[in-house]
Amino acid sequence: MIAVTGGAGFIGSNIVKALNDMGEDNILIVDNLDNSAKHLNMNRLKFNDFIDKRDFISVMKADKFFIKAFFHEGACSNTMETDGRYMMQNNYEFSKELLHYSMEKGAKFIYASSASVYGNGEEGFSESPECEYPLNVYAFSKFAFDNYVRRVKNPGIQIAGLRYFNVYGPQENHKGKMASVAFHFFNQHKDGSSVKLFEGSEDFRRDFIHVDDVVAVNMFLYESPDVSGVFNCGTGNARSFADIAEVFRKRYGSEFESEIIPFPEQLKGKYQKYTQADLTSLRKAGYNKDFLSLEQGVERYLSVLEKTGGYIK
Repeated sequence: MIAVTGGAGFIGSNIVKALNDMGEDNILIVDNLDNSAKHLNMNRLKFNDFIDKRDFISVMKADKFFIKAFFHEGACSNTMETDGRYMMQNNYEFSKELLHYSMEKGAKFIYASSASVYGNGEEGFSESPECEYPLNVYAFSKFAFDNYVRRVKNPGIQIAGLRYFNVYGPQENHKGKMASVAFHFFNQHKDGSSVKLFEGSEDFRRDFIHVDDVVAVNMFLYESPDVSGVFNCGTGNARSFADIAEVFRKRYGSEFESEIIPFPEQLKGKYQKYTQADLTSLRKAGYNKDFLSLEQGVERYLSVLEKTGGYIK
C-alpha cells in the first residue's frame, strides 16, 4: 500500500491521481476534513482507505497496514500562522514519526519541503545551508525537518525531499487566501471584478510551477529508488505577477481588467519578492524533462478552471 498524507489536499490529491493513472489504487489517504470542502478533491480518485491524520500514528504503529511508500505532503502551509508550537508539532514532529516508521519498515519516504526555507533569497536558491534563512515559522518547520533528514546516517531507505516553489493548478480551491495568484485572478475576473495586482508587481518575480510538473518530479523519485536527498522543485525561471496578468489579458481580451492596490502591511518583511530554483541537483539526479512555461501552465489551468471550476473531473 502507498500512503499519501495530505491526500485530500492540493498536491497530494494530484499525486493520488497520477498513481491512479499508473494503475495503482491500493492507496491510503491520510488527511483531515476539518475543511469539509476538501472532500471534493477526492471525488474522482481511486483509493483503498482514508484515515484522519490525528488517528494515523496510532493506527500506523499498530501495523494495521503494510506501507511500501510514503508521499508525505500533509502540513500546515499557512505562512501567516504564528503558533509556533502547533506548527512544529504538525510539520516537524509528525514528519519525524513517519520517517522513523519508514526506516523501521523499509518504506520509501518522499516528502514535501518548501522553497520558503531560502527566505529573501539573498544567498541564492541552491540546496545548501548558506542559502537557507527562513523568515516565518512555517518555513522554519520545513527547514528544521530538512536538517533532521540531513543528519540521518545509513537510513537503509530512499529519503527524498522536494522544495516546492510557487505551485499552481487544479485542486487548490480549498486553500482560500493561500491559493495561487492564478486562482485568485481567475475568480476575480469571473466575478466581473478587476484583477488586483500589488503595487510593484512587475518587480515581484517568482518561480511558478504547474502542479503537473510537481507530480512528474514526485513520480520520477518514486520510480528511482536509488535517488535520495533534498531537491528544488521549480522551473528554474522567475516570472512576475504582471506576466500572469498578461496571460489573462491575451486570453480574455477586452473583458479583462486589472488595477494596482497597495502592498499589504502584514506582508512586509515576510514576503519573498524573488525566487528561482537552482535545478543543478535535480538534473544531476537524473530528472531531464522540460517544465511547462508560465504561459503553457496558466493556459492549461485556465482551461480546467473554466470547465470544472478547478477540480479533477
